[in-house]
Order: sequence, then structure tokens, then C-alpha cells
Amino acid sequence: MAVSKLLPIALLLFTACASEPQQLRIVSYNIHHGEGTDSVFDLERIASVIRSVEPDLVALQEVDRATQRSSGVDQAAELGRLTGLTATYGMAMPYQGGGYGDAVLSRHPQIASGALPLAASLDHEPRIATWVTIEVGGRPVTFVSTHLDHTKDPQDRVSQARALVAHWPREAMGDVILVGDLNAKPGSEPMRILLEHFDDASAGSPAHTYPSEGPVRRIDWVLFRPERGWRVVESGVLDETVASDHRALFVVLERMGGR
Repeated sequence: MAVSKLLPIALLLFTACASEPQQLRIVSYNIHHGEGTDSVFDLERIASVIRSVEPDLVALQEVDRATQRSSGVDQAAELGRLTGLTATYGMAMPYQGGGYGDAVLSRHPQIASGALPLAASLDHEPRIATWVTIEVGGRPVTFVSTHLDHTKDPQDRVSQARALVAHWPREAMGDVILVGDLNAKPGSEPMRILLEHFDDASAGSPAHTYPSEGPVRRIDWVLFRPERGWRVVESGVLDETVASDHRALFVVLERMGGR
């Protein structure tokens, strides 16, 4: 008898938990290898910007590991220590005795991680997409940090955008959130390709991030898939102007637990 009374209560509790919204607080930040607009290397300033919004996931670009200019510091690991988040680093190319690439900081335990090489012309910097897969509400979510080619010729960016959507197409199973410095303006060919497979989390919101002192260019993006149940709760640009030559982009996504 006691068991039969408890079962409806347990079912109600399970239903309530399943329907609770799940949020992801996301930051995209090109950290300029820790060098601020004042030419000072200071990872604590970068970490302070990140901590200010208590993110779950952070996509970092232009991250050094053990290079001469960064005094041999593993910047991803150090930023993980300073923020209390788990760091995953992806090296795009060797540089000054170490490496240069992208990173992800995560508050959630990782199921898997890796790096996807992206095609680049021989005379251009190599590019990659560093990714981690986490669980949110019992479902896998893949979070991708990338930094597309920065040169005037868009051809490499176009090729890199195509590689990203070929690897993570819209019809693929599971959630994918693509974040980073795409070096592509709204309406450009790389963004047209990407927005066929993702939605823009900052659509209709101010999202100019470069240069950090008086930003006039929108080249940092958070892209998601609303058909997976996500909606945008908040989107904005953080005010810090000195820590890097980019400002950080901040987005909050929310999904109902039962979806």
C-alpha cells in the first residue's frame, strides 16, 4: 500500500525534473595569445572576463601553448585553472617552440573530444576545429571552437565552412553548437554556407566584437540548432576593451528538459 502511494509521487517528481529547462551559458573569445591592447600579457585579465558571466562552455581562439612569446605557458591549462573549468586544447600549428590553436573550457564532464583539421592554402596558417562532447539533460551536445582564415581572399574561409557543415551537417543526430572567430561578416559566402546548417544566436542583437576599442566588425559567432529544442535567452558583447583585441561574445541558450 505504501509503495502504491509512493509511485505517483515519484512519477510526478520525474516529470517535473524532465521538464525543467536546461541552460548553457556560452562565451566566444579570441584572446590574442593573452596579449592586451596595451601590449601586456595577462591571462588573469582574460580569466576575469570569463568568470564575470559564469559560463558553462567557452570557445577560445589564438591560444598559445609553450611558445617563446608567451614565456612557455600552457595558456589553455592556465585559463582552466584560473576559471575552475576543464581545458581542452587543439594545436593548429607549431609556433616558437610550442603550439598555437584553439581551446574549449567546460564546466561539464566530457564524453569525448578531438580536433578537425580544416583545409588551408599552403601560404596561409593551418586551421582546425577543436570540439568536446558533453551531456546536458542526459543528451550529448558537441561544442566546437574554431578560427577561420583571416586573409582578404575568402576562398579558404569558404572551404573551411564547407568542411564544418560536411562534418556536422544539420541532419546529423545530436546537438552541435559551433562557436568562434569566423573572420566572416554577415551576408558573406562562408556565413551563407554555415547558416544553411545552423541558426545565429545573436540575430537581432548587437554583436560587434572587433576591434575591442570601439568594435565595428561582427566576426565572432555562436551558431546553434533550434530544432534540437534550444532557444536564445540572452545575447550580448562584454565590455572589456583592453584584455584582448576582440571583445568576448556571450550567449545563453535554453532547452526544455523533455525535448
